[in-house]
Amino acid sequence: MKEVAVLGKIPDIAYEKLSKYFQVTMNDTVTPMTKSEILQMVKGKDAILSILSDTIDQEIIEAAPDLKIIANYGAGFNNIDIEAATKKNIHVTNTPIVSTYATAELTMGLLISLSRRLVEGDKLTRAGQFEGWAPLFHLGTELRGKTLGIFGMGNIGKKVAQMAKAFDMNIVYHNRTRLSDEDEQLLDCTYLNKDDLLQEADMISLHMSYQPSLKHFIGEKELSIMKPRALLVNVARGPIVHEDALVSALENRIIAGAGLDVFEFEPEVTEGLKSLDNVILTPHIGNATVEARRDMAEIAADNIISVLQGGKPRSPVNSVI
Repeated sequence: MKEVAVLGKIPDIAYEKLSKYFQVTMNDTVTPMTKSEILQMVKGKDAILSILSDTIDQEIIEAAPDLKIIANYGAGFNNIDIEAATKKNIHVTNTPIVSTYATAELTMGLLISLSRRLVEGDKLTRAGQFEGWAPLFHLGTELRGKTLGIFGMGNIGKKVAQMAKAFDMNIVYHNRTRLSDEDEQLLDCTYLNKDDLLQEADMISLHMSYQPSLKHFIGEKELSIMKPRALLVNVARGPIVHEDALVSALENRIIAGAGLDVFEFEPEVTEGLKSLDNVILTPHIGNATVEARRDMAEIAADNIISVLQGGKPRSPVNSVI
């Protein structure tokens, strides 16, 4: 019987599906495994169901000579050495699309929370500083009429654009590949180059798939040309934003605020961010809904079942002969 290693505790649907066909070894705790533990678990396995926080490098891949597939539990896959896997004809898969609604909803939640200063309001109310309604007390801004700049117009970026339209926002975007005229008309969005988007947008949301060339895509230069009242949201990957530069920009009111669901040195958070009232920090919960996480588990399991039974993966990341 083929063997599968599941490196973290995920919704039961994955175990239920996999155990019908294979012998399954699972890390049944919420504690991430150490590299030495992973190396031990994957020996002799035909498939690995990895967690986004697990680094699956060449050493781990070589520790499992019978490996046919690494099914990543997450839309991203920068935690896996894709090149090493491909050289050994090992399929790598992810769980895209099902994260779209959840991550887009969180993006809008952060934009609303920042613009209406909800977290600040909660803090001051709990601290007994609310003394009654007043005309100029704790003013925020509306989303209506504002220009939202979206970097990365994949599934999540497109869904954010659709949701933002419900708030009567104007949409501009920048993407590695420009959308078709039909898609631009459908989303009612305008393509801009990077600098023009930074200068024109009132709010900026990051949704790119991470690659090394995108490290510090938003740094001191980019922050300096944004509007003083601009808000920045990052629900993509932490290293896209240079956090030291962001701290300086927030402290000096070069931009008005930021909402971060991911961090440059995750799970560590740059200390300067923690003390600022004009930043909202959430613990990488972009797709942390019951619905999305269950669907992710099912897709990861289906990828493994298909490959180990001689079929093609449902959501391939690499191309294997």
